[in-house]
Amino acid sequence: MDRAYYSAYLKDFLQTPVEQIIGAIAQNHAQQIEHLQTGAWQGQVDILQRELKHVLNLDPSSYIFFEFMIPRMGKRADVVLISAGIVFVIEFKVGANRFSSADVNQAHGYALDLKNFHQGSHEKLIIPILLASKAQSHSFNFTMANDQVASPILIGPDGLLNVIHRAVDTFSPSFFCAFDWSKKGYKPTPTIIEAAQALYRNHSVEDISRSDASAKNMAKTSNEILEIIHQSRLKKRKSICFVTGVPGAGKTLVGLNIATQHANIEDDEHAVFLSGNGPLVEVLREALARDEAANSIGVTKAAAFRKASQFIQNIHHFRDTAIVDNTAPCEKVVIFDEAQRAWNKEQASKFMQSKKGKKNFNQSEPEFLIEVMDKHQDWCVVVALIGGGQEINTGEAGIVEWLNAVTDKFSHWDAYYSTELTTEKYVTGSFNFARSPTIAKSNLHLSTSMRSFRTENLSEMVHYLIAGDAQRASQIYQLFDHLFPIKMTRNLSQAKSWIESQVRANETKGMIASSGAIRLKPEGIFVKNHFQAKEWFLNDATDIRACHYLEDVATEFDIQGLELDWCLVGWDADYRFNGSQFEHWRFVGTRWQQRKKAEDQQYLANAYRVLLTRARQGMVIFIPQGSETDLTRQTQFYQLTYAFLQACGIEEI
Repeated sequence: MDRAYYSAYLKDFLQTPVEQIIGAIAQNHAQQIEHLQTGAWQGQVDILQRELKHVLNLDPSSYIFFEFMIPRMGKRADVVLISAGIVFVIEFKVGANRFSSADVNQAHGYALDLKNFHQGSHEKLIIPILLASKAQSHSFNFTMANDQVASPILIGPDGLLNVIHRAVDTFSPSFFCAFDWSKKGYKPTPTIIEAAQALYRNHSVEDISRSDASAKNMAKTSNEILEIIHQSRLKKRKSICFVTGVPGAGKTLVGLNIATQHANIEDDEHAVFLSGNGPLVEVLREALARDEAANSIGVTKAAAFRKASQFIQNIHHFRDTAIVDNTAPCEKVVIFDEAQRAWNKEQASKFMQSKKGKKNFNQSEPEFLIEVMDKHQDWCVVVALIGGGQEINTGEAGIVEWLNAVTDKFSHWDAYYSTELTTEKYVTGSFNFARSPTIAKSNLHLSTSMRSFRTENLSEMVHYLIAGDAQRASQIYQLFDHLFPIKMTRNLSQAKSWIESQVRANETKGMIASSGAIRLKPEGIFVKNHFQAKEWFLNDATDIRACHYLEDVATEFDIQGLELDWCLVGWDADYRFNGSQFEHWRFVGTRWQQRKKAEDQQYLANAYRVLLTRARQGMVIFIPQGSETDLTRQTQFYQLTYAFLQACGIEEI
């Protein structure tokens, strides 16, 4: 598919009748063309043919693209002009007499997406332009970020030639072939929300996954699972797939892809996506509902929400239904997200006895959930999405409970896994894979993080940081510190100012901290304050309930499975360095108490692992100074932790 609906050398464009250009654009446009749209195109062509006549004097090889594909699933820039070695991204607002902040962010966002996700643009100078056809041009100077993307230029219908002339005089970049540039590959790295919306709109997983040879392709993992589902149905087998991956590698997206492809309840391979992560379920349902209601004629928000809720469900609701209904569920395929967080026998039994009145309940949650699917007489498939070091709450079993259940109670099932599952990152304690009915499949592991698209090494660096190995963490951070900034400060206002200075266009930012960070309260960080996740993650920067305001703080429970572009991480004395290793503390009543149980210590370490792997583009860590008079916030609680992070290579603002 061509990247643009119309493209031509500028000299040819200037000589082509308007009607012929609009006809070419309309022919490639998939949707029904409205009169307003063709009028907008005519306005664009009229302005461009008038304004660009003298650009050929600067660069006779200038090239123009209309409706140029931006690597974010369905987005297209109105016009991209390549001239004199510069990429001009021009967003038109035909008939507009002012420049709205939303329109400015749209133009800026297109330029940033090209820079970040289009291989041909990584080293190019990009200037976004917002052109309102009935507005007056704003005066400007070029403000260029470190990545060579300019701040948006706001012009009226007669300001384009001036911008191009001044840009060429200011920068004098090297010329390049526009045709070759346009054919370079895309490496789209959407947020979980953007990707879910794209899959829901029937985009393929290839559209949202990286395709470079160095990255494990989500498409391969999805296709592997789809083949296992297909073969299980044909051969009347019951199967479980363990899908592993580093933080941000796309495990949840793989699950959503399977669920969206088999969302029809009439489908013999009907699937449902289940998660015990309440905020993730809430945010994804809301995001899908908002997107469908906004882009579908006659679909209400309520109807769209009901539809989204059919294939994204809370695992606890699925479990509670199965307790009172002894028949097999209607779904033949269930995807359990964050399966390592399922409850062990002790926690599941305690809950059932106290809340459900099941006095004789004596199963772990994994064993019970497999038993529910085992009620199918012919075939079924369970897909367990596993994150290493992600257990963050009391009683979360990890992967061993799933393996024990399959081995001890359901040996007639086929179990598929990657050999990566056998490493200590995923299986804590001992488990003999030789006695389990397991079948190795290399494609069931995702090794490359897509969340932090600026670096693939963040999760590894965080692994060593959490382990207290400053030397190794520093060595890894040096590989990407110029791409993914990590800063720290003892001043919260300074941290907020820094993160606000980094954000461009519609990039997201938010404040996060451990749920145990109780003594950040005097600093203005209230981890016990409740908020609605859907508003915090989805509402725009004008809404005080949104993450952008840096007022409400999300904990590891709120943000696990989700992400932000820029994170402000509050670090309290619950996870403190003592000079040789990290100590694990819990604030109870009026004082700190040390965590003694190994699993409690692991939950806290994992909480900080989650917090430190949520950012896509960079983060700042705030560690308070402490107090000489408040015994709950002693200076010594924080000083050695700050020094340790400095040893990891993290610089002060």
